Amino acid sequence: MAARNWIFAVAVAVAVFLSLSTFSSAQDLQIVNAERRIDLSSHIVKAFLTLKVENIGKDPAADMLLAFPPTQIKNLAMVQALAVMGKKKKKTYLPLDVKPTEQPDAPNDAGYFLVSFATPLGPGETVTLEVLYILTHSLEPFPVEITQSESQLVYYHDSAVVLSPYHVKQQTTFFKTPSTRVESFTSVEPANRAGKEIKYGPYEDRAPYSYAPVIVHFENNSPFAVVEELVREIEISHWGSLQITENYRLTHGGARHKGVFSRVEYQSRRSITGSSSFNALLAVLPPRVNSVYYRDDIGNISTSHLRTGFKKSELEFEPRYPLFGGWRATFVIGYRVPLEDYLFEAPDGRRYLNFTFGCPLVETIVNKLTLKVGLVVLPEGSKDPSAVLPFTVNQDLQVKYSYLDIVGRTVVVLQKDNVVPTHNVPFQVYYTFKPIYMLAEPLMLVSAFFFVFVTSLAYVHIDLNIVKK
Repeated sequence: MAARNWIFAVAVAVAVFLSLSTFSSAQDLQIVNAERRIDLSSHIVKAFLTLKVENIGKDPAADMLLAFPPTQIKNLAMVQALAVMGKKKKKTYLPLDVKPTEQPDAPNDAGYFLVSFATPLGPGETVTLEVLYILTHSLEPFPVEITQSESQLVYYHDSAVVLSPYHVKQQTTFFKTPSTRVESFTSVEPANRAGKEIKYGPYEDRAPYSYAPVIVHFENNSPFAVVEELVREIEISHWGSLQITENYRLTHGGARHKGVFSRVEYQSRRSITGSSSFNALLAVLPPRVNSVYYRDDIGNISTSHLRTGFKKSELEFEPRYPLFGGWRATFVIGYRVPLEDYLFEAPDGRRYLNFTFGCPLVETIVNKLTLKVGLVVLPEGSKDPSAVLPFTVNQDLQVKYSYLDIVGRTVVVLQKDNVVPTHNVPFQVYYTFKPIYMLAEPLMLVSAFFFVFVTSLAYVHIDLNIVKK
């Protein structure tokens, strides 16, 4: 009983210490200047935040917190932070470690990310950070339904000031819209609009967790291309190639189309009737692709054009019909690439695949419904597979059987929700493989052929003997 009480007392002491440490850290840092630029030109919202952070405490600070309102946390696709080193032309950028974290008694269910400094920030020292965070599904169509000839208007909700657990001495926020048509925006003085840009601020001496809600209502006819589900299958053949098959379920995520669709008006006056729709997509594929095909459930689709290059290949293609709000299309893209460009041998003798994660379609959101981003089918006989990625994904192992397989092929399944073009970065899959397994299927075929041949000879010999008698 005494031991239990002692353990409970220690746990309480640790909890109090951690809460006091968090409070002390929040009081020891302040933001000297904050500038935020939010790009609303497409349906993927990109926010660039520049922070000048100062340590006003007595002890070094190893990290700081980034706070986000709950409406943004659920749509947050990525957060990156860089430390700016040097001045002017000699500037360099150092990537920092950013991880989601939780804080006790967070006001209004705010979400947090912890940014670790490259070196502890000493008392009186300052550091400048460049933060990029990307939001999906944050533009709300209004009206929610439009006809073929209407433009698409959307709402965007945010704050005129930066939500932060620290005192902010000075700050400014800019919103960039895709066109000059802005129906309305909330005025939080000082605020003004010039062309495509709305400026809020500068504001001075804002207390921690200050928030000034604003709504911007503007025109946005950019393609709201949303992939509800994408399954990419990368099959490794040690005989010389990679086979990539991509299954798409695409939808237009903008204002729903109402009324009838006129193909004649769409073809004759596309810029006026159908400005919110899209009928062409661009996929960035690896260089040196070959055997490219594009088809759907009906069959092959010929409305595509491939451009190959040394650094990348581009596939321009059109669905069978233009996509308006709420409309869907399913299709498959497949291609091959040379094995020597993507399969290598590590110093420890293991093989590893180095390929690109994410969705090849430009400016496309891969939805959070059902997503299998990487499906790597390794050759039969592969063992101990492991995937290396710069962000968190769900990993699983499966077994797939193909023609003449005995033990099956190991399948590494990588799943991630809410994927944006920033996730298109290289990833690696390591595995061990013995070349002798490459001979298994040819030997089976040779053995089967030899067995059939010997059986045929025996049958002919018996038949000849019968005829002679």
